[in-house]
Formats: sequence, structure tokens, C-alpha cells
Amino acid sequence: MAVPARTCGASRPDPARTALRWPSRGSRLGPGARRPAAGPPRPLALLLPPLLLLPLLAAPGASAYSFPQQHTMQHWARRLEQEIDGVMRIFGGVQQLREIYKDNRNLFEVQENEPQKLVEKVAGDIESLLDRKVQALKRLADAAENFQKAHRWQDNIKEEDIVYYDAKADAELDDPESEDMERGSKASTLRLDFVEDSNFKNKVNYSYTAVQIPTDIYKGSTVILNELNWTEALENVFMENRRQDPTLLWQVFGSATGVTRYYPATPWRAPKKIDLYDVRRRPWYIQGASSPKDMVIIVDVSGSVSGLTLKLMKTSVCEMLDTLSDDDYVNVASFNEKAQPVSCFTHLVQANVRNKKVFKEAVQGMVAKGTTGYKAGFEYAFDQLQNSNITRANCNKMIMMFTDGGEDRVQDVFEKYNWPNRTVRVFTFSVGQHNYDVTPLQWMACTNKGYYFEIPSIGAIRINTQEYLDVLGRPMVLAGKEAKQVQWTNVYEDALGLGMVVTGTLPVFNLTQDGPGEKKNQLILGVMGIDVALNDIKRLTPNYTLGANGYVFAIDLNGYVLLHPNLKPQTTNFREPVTLDFLDAELEDENKEEIRRSMIDGNKGHKQIRTLVKSLDERYIDEVTRNYTWVPIRSTNYSLGLVLPPYSTFYLQANLSDQILQVKYFEFLLPSSFESEGHVFIAPREYCKDLNASDNNAEFLKNFIELMEKVTPDSKQCNNFLLHNLILDTGITQQLVERVWRDQDLNTYSLLAVFAATDGGITRVFPNKAAEDWTENPEPFNASFYRRSLDNHGYVFKPPQQDALLRPLELENDTVGILVSTAVELSLGGRTLRPAVVGVKLDLEAWAEKFKVLASNRTHQDQPQKCGPNSHCEMDCEVNNEDLLCVLIDDGGFLVLSNQNHQWDQVGRFFSEVDANLMLALYNNSFYTRKESYDYQAACAPLPPGNLGAAPRGIFVPTIADFLNLAWWTSAAAWSLFQQLLYGLIYHSWFQADPAEAEGNPEVRESSCVMKQTQYYFGSVNASYNAIIDCGNCSRLFHAQRLINSNLLFVVAEKPLCSQCEAGRLLQKETHCPADGPEQCELVQRPRYRRGPHICFDYNATEDTSDCGRGASFPPSLGVLVSLQLLLLLGLPPRPQPQVHAHPSRRL
Repeated sequence: MAVPARTCGASRPDPARTALRWPSRGSRLGPGARRPAAGPPRPLALLLPPLLLLPLLAAPGASAYSFPQQHTMQHWARRLEQEIDGVMRIFGGVQQLREIYKDNRNLFEVQENEPQKLVEKVAGDIESLLDRKVQALKRLADAAENFQKAHRWQDNIKEEDIVYYDAKADAELDDPESEDMERGSKASTLRLDFVEDSNFKNKVNYSYTAVQIPTDIYKGSTVILNELNWTEALENVFMENRRQDPTLLWQVFGSATGVTRYYPATPWRAPKKIDLYDVRRRPWYIQGASSPKDMVIIVDVSGSVSGLTLKLMKTSVCEMLDTLSDDDYVNVASFNEKAQPVSCFTHLVQANVRNKKVFKEAVQGMVAKGTTGYKAGFEYAFDQLQNSNITRANCNKMIMMFTDGGEDRVQDVFEKYNWPNRTVRVFTFSVGQHNYDVTPLQWMACTNKGYYFEIPSIGAIRINTQEYLDVLGRPMVLAGKEAKQVQWTNVYEDALGLGMVVTGTLPVFNLTQDGPGEKKNQLILGVMGIDVALNDIKRLTPNYTLGANGYVFAIDLNGYVLLHPNLKPQTTNFREPVTLDFLDAELEDENKEEIRRSMIDGNKGHKQIRTLVKSLDERYIDEVTRNYTWVPIRSTNYSLGLVLPPYSTFYLQANLSDQILQVKYFEFLLPSSFESEGHVFIAPREYCKDLNASDNNAEFLKNFIELMEKVTPDSKQCNNFLLHNLILDTGITQQLVERVWRDQDLNTYSLLAVFAATDGGITRVFPNKAAEDWTENPEPFNASFYRRSLDNHGYVFKPPQQDALLRPLELENDTVGILVSTAVELSLGGRTLRPAVVGVKLDLEAWAEKFKVLASNRTHQDQPQKCGPNSHCEMDCEVNNEDLLCVLIDDGGFLVLSNQNHQWDQVGRFFSEVDANLMLALYNNSFYTRKESYDYQAACAPLPPGNLGAAPRGIFVPTIADFLNLAWWTSAAAWSLFQQLLYGLIYHSWFQADPAEAEGNPEVRESSCVMKQTQYYFGSVNASYNAIIDCGNCSRLFHAQRLINSNLLFVVAEKPLCSQCEAGRLLQKETHCPADGPEQCELVQRPRYRRGPHICFDYNATEDTSDCGRGASFPPSLGVLVSLQLLLLLGLPPRPQPQVHAHPSRRL
């Protein structure tokens, strides 16, 4: 039985299950009828014995005919089964193909997949790959610390003194509004030449590093220039690392000042809008710069918070949330006289993408009212942090308070909860421009090992919501070598175009001292990172020996997949990691929960389970047997798993040593042989290094043939296993043509094509002309019919796929066909395997007519039975198609064949779209079971803005109440408003900016979303029985029976007379879940098992907490502010002081 899916929104009864209740549910007609369940009184007619009832229920308008008896319909079912089996035996060639394999037994060997050895070898290979990156990381981090320690700080350093390649220079030169064009760049920026490099998917220069500096940081500041000066020496270390390991990809140093220096040099990917990239907000930097965090954010929403200040607070909280990773836990609350959570989360929750989205949406609903009550806010926060009954990070604990100011220091609260040990750090943020005394806020931070920040305007938000990481890094720096541990990140999208990567990170510490005998510096310099592309890790896994349904996967300590065939995000966001839980990548059940927990705990294991799997086209569910084997990848946070079906324990390995035979079989790949031997599609695999890939299979085959004329299958540049198996399968499928297909007349049995597909990568379609309408994937391992046939016994029907919103099938030129396929199982020396799938393509119209005849009361020679006015006859699917509906439905609930001509163009649709009343009855009678799941990797078209025609939402428009509020005028808020107006004009809508667009991905047209998927599969009912759909005066009789050795359900029913039962319609189409997936408020109450990093650095007795942001703040001069704004309006912007808040000890 499937595990119930989580539901979108609150729990509620299943509408489909409750939509239809029949008093007649137990009143089945004929032998094998089900007994009624207890329920309300039933109508008298329904209490009659079935045999007495049937004559009373003749179809209206057809008084001479009665609904068929059960034994009659069982007879029809047997005729259908025999016809299908007969055609497949003659044309499918299963037995003949078995004989062909046995006749060619000397051309291949049977090899065994030993799961434990396989998974241990792959884990060892991945460990070796990552270890080489670790050694490079350590060389870089050690060198950086030594270079910085030897560097002499220069107060008078100038831009023209520094020579470097500015990665954004080319884009800025093309942009007349860029910083350098406005000011006239003084820095000596290198102009480089680049060459295309396929490893980087980019143009690179291996002789230089590149530098990226965030847009909101002034390149000419003393801090930045000194940073550029000493980091230049890293260039040689980067190059030496590459010399030792040519497979290295991006090597990056992310500085705590915001500077990024990376190697090799490549131009920065220019964004479509403003570039908001800041290395300190990248997932890998955050993970490397501090230990995990338990954070409570409290926001002052008292009445003194003006409209603009509240907006600044909301944006600040959202930016703060973006500095958290999946190793962190967080909650957000607002307070005035009392505190309350802003969302449905009542305790700390994991700072994953979906939870943060809930917070961000909830924060926008905060409203300012009441009086300031710091005590209520801090007591709430401390209570949250002291709750030990929940899952949390259990490392750094902190409170982040955003306020516009106040006088209360709440010392009694700190004495009660935090002193003398001060295990919770307090960070305070003074938001907006005002004249309040900030001393209490400074005192709170300084007496609780935190830091005080000011956010007077938009420009200060991003900088000041991430500077707290410097404070959290102090214990790491003071711990020294003990904290120098490489961590590996979640999967995320590389900003420079590598695709999905993981990054090894290592913190870099400031080893300088201010003077002889002075305390050790406690600042983190930054984080060193080296990328590893997921594709490089995938290359270490077995490609094709595991079969179509075998695979390797890997997960991290959060249970997120690093490798998995279902890891296919449709959109990626620069700012967030790609987090797909193992239990969301597969269909969740208790066995998989147990496997996941064991892997997270770093254990080895093996388990055979029965589980549900989703088909590749996501239309079907199969219950299958799978063997899971797993081991930890040492020296990392990852664990590796291997999944094998029992039939993939063995595989074929071709041994074509006879070159004459190689040439003979190879000739059957030439298009000149297709007319007589059938069309051949070859799987687009990497057979040789120099083989040019192409999405067009004909072109790919042409490239393959041209390459094979230059090299042999035994060439060192080629994958001999893939090539030999491909050529062997070419010859074996050709023998199938010769022995079976060529001498058969397909038209006699109304077949459009016959076909065979193999593990070796061959799909042969006969005759050649049928290839014109062949739409299946040329890679058998990626073809849904192939994978399902391996997992199912018997014949698998696959109707053409069509959506309810699309136009019906075009039934012209007999081109519409239904695939029927089955696996070829070999038994060789007691070893069983399934190396191929064979099948036929039925002509839809011809088989629909044949279906009518087979489900009728005549033999092949008889004419349709006529029933006179004085005789009694049973209805059948041919003569009485105006009164009787007869259909074949597959195991997913999709229409395959119908006796109704007008339904032929609906073949392939979910049957509820054809006859909702009947499909609901089948579901309620347990012929079908439903499985709901969620696709967290979907992409949705952006929603149209809801404020068309309104002013830009990023600009605050004061209300009349604001104008009448004296405090609003006497504070500097009015000038802040003016500044915000200018920002709004420049940045369009900074507050509401789309992160994907802001981060600079011009390709993004869709946004990530959660889609709810519903699949149906056969339930527990295998018997044949009749039932009545009770709809008052519109009751319908129906009969349903599974066809043995196939995935078909045969259904015969009276046609509906009215639509009283049409209310309950089952949905199969994928739908957008309005709450972005299962209700997050419910999910956090039962969090999935996870483990955080095993070492925590949140305390050091020698930490100096005196640097806590005591710097005096002064409001800007009114005259100066007016002058600045007028200059901005005139288009002559002066250079403001940089928003780099360097601590005094940042002077390097």
C-alpha cells in the first residue's frame, strides 16, 4: 500500500473517495460479486438477487437486449487476451530472439554486478577525486595566510598602483552608466585574450586571475586596494595547483571584504539588470565562514516605525535570511507590547529554501502599531533558543533585533537568560534615519558578544546584514588548525557557467598581530573554494552496466542528493543551493526513510525492498523490487548508494574479436541497409572521444559512421565495452529481421511496425518507413516503454501521449499507433538477465474495429448477431455500441481502445477526461489506487504583476497620516524617501527585485515552483465483477476485468443517460500547488532526520569582544544631503564614501 502523500494546504478528506457512495456497492451482478458494506438502507430493486435483477435492467431504447452476463464478458476478455498474445508470439519474436542470443553465445560473456564491490570502488574513486581538490585547497589557504601576514598595509595606496584584470571591465565599458564610465577608471585594468575551454564551458585565460568586486563596493577604497595588492600573489599558487592537477576547475578566494579573485581568468557574466553578486552571500562562502547557527530575528513593529523604515526592515530581514544555509535554524517574530511569530512557525525551523520563502512572504504582512517593548521581543527570542525539544543546529546562538530605536536596555532580561556565560550573541540594527539615542542598542550588542549596525538607507542593507559573519568567525580563527577543516557544500549552480557543482571550502585566517605581545588577530580573511562539477563525479560511476533501471546516487548530511538520476532542476537560482531530498527524488516509504537515516549516520548497508517507482514520462507507477547498497565516502559529508533491480545482477559484455564479423555487423548500421533490414537508431552515447554529439539521430549516426571509418572498435580513444556491445546488438537484431519480421505481412494483423531495443543501444524499427513516425527516445535507457517493460511481466501497452488542452489526435494516413512491448528474459547457465525489449505498433483504427468484433457475440466468420423483436439477446460491443460502452484502459488510467468511434481521437487521455463518472467508479471500487507526490524542481511561467498601471512598488508613497505625523517630518525620513525615490528610478523596484533577474541570468524566463503530481496504478482487485453506479434515476451497470499478462483493464458499461454523476472528476494532470508544496507549517512539526557538521566553533575564552560597533553615528547635514540629491538629479553623481564597514583590525 502506498504511503499517503502530504497534501497541499491543511489536511482534508479525499474528495474523490467521498464524492460517490452507492447503496448498491455490494450488489454485484453475477458470480464473483462483492458483498455490500454496512451503510444506509438500499432501494428494494438493489436487494434483489443478481440473476433476477439483470433482466429488469435492459438498456432503454433496446428492449430486446439485456446487459451482458458476467460469463459472456469473461469470454470476451479471454478472446482479447488470446489475440494479443497470438500477435506478440508471431511478430514480437521473444522466443526467436532468445534462440538468437543462444546461437551467438560465443560472441559475449555474462558479467556480474557485485553491489558491495561496485559501490565501494565508486566511493573510493570519488574520495580520491575530492582528496586531490582538498590538497590544492590547503596549499591555497596556507599561502594566502602567509601572503597576508607578510603584506605591509599602505594608507596611501592609489588605484593606478594596482594592476589586475577586472572581470566586469568589458561589461562596464559597454555600459555608459557604469561606475568606471561615470568616474573615469584610474585602475590599471588588464585587457586579456581568451580561448574557449570545454572543461569550463567558457572562454578562459590560464596566465592570469580575474577579480570581481560587488557593485555596491567602491573599488578605489584603501581596504579594497590593499586586498587586491596582497591577493595578487595567489596567482602563482593557482597556476601551480593546476600544473599538479590539470583537472582542477575554478579556484576561488572569496574575501571578507567582498573581493573575489578566481582562476583561470574569464569575463564576468554580465547581468541583464543590476549585478547583485557578492561572494559573501554565496552558499559555499557562508558554509565555510562560520559554524552552524540558531538564529532568532525579532522586528520592532511599534507605531514609531514609519512606512519607509518598516519597508527597510522587511527588506533587511529578507536579506538576513539569505545569509543562512541548510545547516542553520531560524525563526522570525515581530514585537511591540508583545511578541509573536510572523509566520505559522512556532519554533526554530531549518533555514531551507521553502521555509525561508514562508518567512519572506510573512514578513511582508507586518504592520506597525502599538508601543515598543524590547522585553517582550527578547524574552520570546531567548525562549525560542532554550527550547531543546526540537531539532536545531546546537552551535552558534544569536538574536538579531531590527528597530528604529528605544531607551530600554532590558538588562534584567539579559541577566536572567544570558549572563554570565553569554552563550547567545545579540546583534542590533538601527534602521532608518532618525534622531533617537542609539546608545542602548550599542550597549545591548556590546554586553552580549554581538555587534551594532546602522541601516540608514537601502544601500546599507546588503553590507550590514552579512557583516555579522565576521563576528561568528572569531572562535574559528582563534581555534587555529583545529578549525581548518574542509567542508563540502550542497549542490548549487555555478555563477560562471559550469552548471551544477559542489565546492570544497576552507577558511582563511588573519595571522597578523597588531604589535609585539599583542593579542592574536581574530578576523577571518575569507574562504578558499575549489569547484567540482557534478558531471566529473558522474563519470566515476558505472554508465551502462547497471541496466536501464539501475543507478548510483549520493546524499549529504541533510539527506539532499548530490547524485541522482532524478536530480534535474528546471530552473536554478544563483542565490540558493539546489536542495532535493532523497525522499523527494524518489517516492517516499518507510524502507527508504530507514536507508536514508543509515546513510546520513555514515553506515554501510544492504536491503532489498518492494517499492513504488515513477515512470520516466511521469504518467505511470510501478511496484518493483530493488536492491539498495550503500557506503560512506570517507573524508567527506557524503554517502554513496547503488540501486539495482534483480534482473540487472548480470549483464552482457560483447567479445567481438573476429574483425570480419565486426565489419559484417557494422554494415547493418549503414543507411543503405535500412530498406531491407529496418531503420536503426543508435543511442547517443560517448562511444569515442572524438565523436561529435548531435540531437539529430540521423546526423549522430552519420558522425559515428565517419569516425568508425578512421578508427577501430578496439581503439584506445574509444569505449570498447560500448562499441562492441553496440555492434553485437546490431547483428543480433538484424538476425531477428531475417528470421521473423521480413517474411511476415504486417498489414494482415493491422501492425504499423515491429521493433526491438537493446541494452547495447540499438533500436531497430521495421519496416524502414515506420521510422518516420517513431517518436521514442533513441536512447533505450531513456525510453519509458523500455524501462517499464523491464519492470513488468507480460505485455505493456503505451497509447500515444496527449494533453487534454491540446487538439485531438490526427487520425490520418494510419499514422497513429499504440506500442505494445515486452522484455526478453534470458537464462544462461542459471543466470537470468533482460538484455532487450521487443514489441509491435498497432494501427489504432484497425484495432479499434477488431476490438469491437472480439467483444461481440459472433465468431470471425459470423455476421453481427441480429435480435428479432420477439427474441431475447445480450448486448455486445459491436452491434450495441450506441447503448454499450466498451473500453480498454491501461494501468495508469489512460484510454487505449474504445468501441465508440468518436472517442478514437481521445486515445491516450486520462479516462476521467473521457468518462469521469465511470473512472470514479473504478477508483472507488479499488481497481485503481492513487499516488500523490510533489515535484520540487518544476518551472512555472511568471505570474502577471498584480499592480498593473500603478507606480513602481519599490517607491514608498506616504499616506495622509504620514504627512500629518510631526515625527515623520522632524526625523530624516523625508530625505530618506527622496533617496528611495531615486533608487527606485535607478533600480526600478529594488525592494521587490526578482533575485534571478537581479543576479544576472538573462536566460531566466520561468521561476522555480512546486508541482503536485498524481498518478494512478492498479489496485488490489484482480477478479472480474459487475457493479452498479447508483445515480438515482441514472444508474449505470458496468463490468471490469483485468486482462492477464498485460497492463490492461477491460471495462464494459452502459452509456450514461444523464450527467447527475459528473460532479466527481479525478484529476491526473500535474497542477501547481498554491502553497508551494505540502503545507510547510505541518511539515516542520515532523522534520526529516538530518545531522549537522560534527565540529562546532562558537566559543573561545580568548575572544576579544570589545570591537562591537561602538562607532558614533551622526545624521547627515541637511545642506549636504540636499546638495548630493541635486547633483544626482543633474546626472553628476559624486562618489560617496564606500559602504565597506571595515573593523579597525581590518587594516591588514
